[in-house]
Amino acid sequence: MVMTDDSHDQQLLPTRANLISGMHWLLQDAQPHDSLFIHYSGHGARAREASGGDEADGYDEMIFPQDYKHAGTILDDELHKLLVAPLPSGCRLTAVFDSCHSGSVMDLVYNYHSNGKVKRIPVRRSFVEAKTTPGDVMCWSGCDDEETSADAHEGGLAVGAMSYAILKVLRGNPKITYEDLLKGLRRETKKYNQKPQLSASHRMDIDRRFTM
Repeated sequence: MVMTDDSHDQQLLPTRANLISGMHWLLQDAQPHDSLFIHYSGHGARAREASGGDEADGYDEMIFPQDYKHAGTILDDELHKLLVAPLPSGCRLTAVFDSCHSGSVMDLVYNYHSNGKVKRIPVRRSFVEAKTTPGDVMCWSGCDDEETSADAHEGGLAVGAMSYAILKVLRGNPKITYEDLLKGLRRETKKYNQKPQLSASHRMDIDRRFTM
């Protein structure tokens, strides 16, 4: 399923309702050993969360549907409920978010350095308890929560810097490891002053081969 701003099919315009419907479609009948994939390239932002929230930094991250001005954004909490929480054990979801402030846009518990170590993030116990799920989810984000993700012109085309980078790196080495993919993404996007992130629902060995 591909949604674009210029689609002639009303069901394939990236409105809030269509995006949510598409996420339900992606996860319907998900079973162990299934491999799912989602890619979002568009606008993102962050905002101070309401009091009593569980975010470690006090901010919610979000993405912008085409009709956000009257339908609203989609928050990280909602993305987690739609794409992460319903997954059964043994089912894998790989996500790519090429958007500003997307480092923790799926509210996954573990974030990784390019040296393979888990980042020490002062998350609250309530966050860990609420966000730990059985499914195997990995999210590649275009930048840290505090950064922006650039639009770019590569190969004569207008592209998202992160979207272009992940295709370039994977085509250059289809047998790449998670660690080297993260390093490659950061190398390719360094000129745009953004640092792609890798987060996951479980601890993982990022020295193993990248698979979807």
